[in-house]
Amino acid sequence: MQGAAADPAFVPGITGLGGLAGVTPAAPATSEEPEEPQDMAPEEPQDAVPAAEPEAEPETEAVADGPVFEAADRRGRILADATGVHLALDEEKCEFRWDEIGAVATEVSRFGRRFTVTVHTPDRRWYPIEIDAPAKGRVAEWESQLDAVLDAYFDEGTEGTEGTEGDKGVQDAS
Repeated sequence: MQGAAADPAFVPGITGLGGLAGVTPAAPATSEEPEEPQDMAPEEPQDAVPAAEPEAEPETEAVADGPVFEAADRRGRILADATGVHLALDEEKCEFRWDEIGAVATEVSRFGRRFTVTVHTPDRRWYPIEIDAPAKGRVAEWESQLDAVLDAYFDEGTEGTEGTEGDKGVQDAS
């Protein structure tokens, strides 16, 4: 009898780690390395292709003469610069070029320490991220820095955006 308790692949929609390319399960951390016998060397197939080293993550290079906005907490990070808006939450990341963005909305929580930025795309999708500020005054500073970046780089004339000249696609839902 095969079931979900014995085989998670039995449940439709759930995929195991084997189905994900390039993902390897984490090995348990040990303080000492296992010793390999000196005379036993691991065999490599004759036609094996050497494993390509993972590409180094490209660091975003900000334009020196333009404004840059960056806010981060223990889990999330927001970066807006000349290339676009970059969001990161834990290990998940997404990047939006300025021509892919329909609007950027900001919101401050009721008690003023949680700053939410939502990136809206022209195809009616939205991507919110919340950042916890170390102090209430920091949220106001973040809003002004983000406004400066949006004023400098966000072009409302792109296809799929709506709004007036004054708001630059920013909606403040305080």
